Amino acid sequence: MDNQQPILAPSILAADYTQLGAQIQACNKAGIEWLHCDIMDGHFVPNISYGPAIVQAAADSTDAFIDVHLMIENPDAYIRAFVDAGANQITVHQETCTHLHRTIQSIRQHGLAAGVAINPATSLQSIEPILNDVNLVLLMSVNPGFGGQSFIPATYQRLQRLCTMREEQQADFLIEVDGGVNLDNIEKVSRSGAEVFVAGSAVFKAPDIPQRIADLREKAQIGKEMIV
Repeated sequence: MDNQQPILAPSILAADYTQLGAQIQACNKAGIEWLHCDIMDGHFVPNISYGPAIVQAAADSTDAFIDVHLMIENPDAYIRAFVDAGANQITVHQETCTHLHRTIQSIRQHGLAAGVAINPATSLQSIEPILNDVNLVLLMSVNPGFGGQSFIPATYQRLQRLCTMREEQQADFLIEVDGGVNLDNIEKVSRSGAEVFVAGSAVFKAPDIPQRIADLREKAQIGKEMIV
């Protein structure tokens, strides 16, 4: 993973849905590699966001890698719907999967990359058995459910520990952070070991979206170069 360049994944949860196409085009102008789609069901998290139709609209508006994050109960029942909507990767929460290996296998059998996510209070040890079976591990840096929350500082240490676990298991997954990432902390988030940075409000509330993406990328790269 040493050669992995920082990946910025703007989250359309924070977009203005009356201007969604235009705002995704602004992201495209900045050359984004990934577009992040947060799916919330009002059960696992206290909010409802959107479903496969919006994911499909987003996928049709970009050539970026469509990164779908299912913050929902019973994710197995909806994998096919998001595959059909154009997802390139589906990430599920450890907390919602009774049979996590089976869920990850189901995603991969559809030809997609598969990720596992955990909430801030969930132990890293809970995902240790799955680390060699996933393409990505997503650490929530806020309690999921709403955009615009503040980054939880304990995430820095969790990132460092996850990097150590990856080395110990000789695993091959990307490390993604979701929640409260902004210009003030992305450098330290990167320095702590993150490789994929979900940014919602920090991107879509900016007056100049392409410039903000460039600035976030630059700071993430500085952080990466500071890793000893």
